[in-house]
Amino acid sequence: MLELTVLSAAFVMGAAIPPRQAGGGDNLSPPLSWSQVPEGTRSIAVLCDDPDAPVGDWVHWVLFNLPPDTAKLEEGIPAGASLPNGAMQGVNDYSENGYHGPWPPPGRPHRYVFKVYALNLRLNLTPAARKKDLLKAMQGHVLAQGQLTGILKR
Repeated sequence: MLELTVLSAAFVMGAAIPPRQAGGGDNLSPPLSWSQVPEGTRSIAVLCDDPDAPVGDWVHWVLFNLPPDTAKLEEGIPAGASLPNGAMQGVNDYSENGYHGPWPPPGRPHRYVFKVYALNLRLNLTPAARKKDLLKAMQGHVLAQGQLTGILKR
């Protein structure tokens, strides 16, 4: 499987996520960009989760069916089920459609992993889709993937 390089103008791999992107701050989705997706890509999906949450993996963003020529996301993707470019946002663990920024409990730092997937199909999912639905639908269809991890501590 090919590796995508995922970058953000807001933070670098392993660095602190700024207040603009945090749930206790402006709660804006970070600007993201990724390397060129492989030929045959039909859609792109993005997940953000916190593997260090006290209850286990906590999902902050489920985004899918981005057009295959998408190479970046601007800061502050609006909440809601669908985007003007035809992409859809599934349900995060706050029961919202869209991005909800990191805001860990006080104590040790948490990792927030932004994963980008290039897929060989458009997914037949609704805005009610959760991370588990997305992962199941993507099985066997990932052409390339990459990730960017940020840290937040309160």
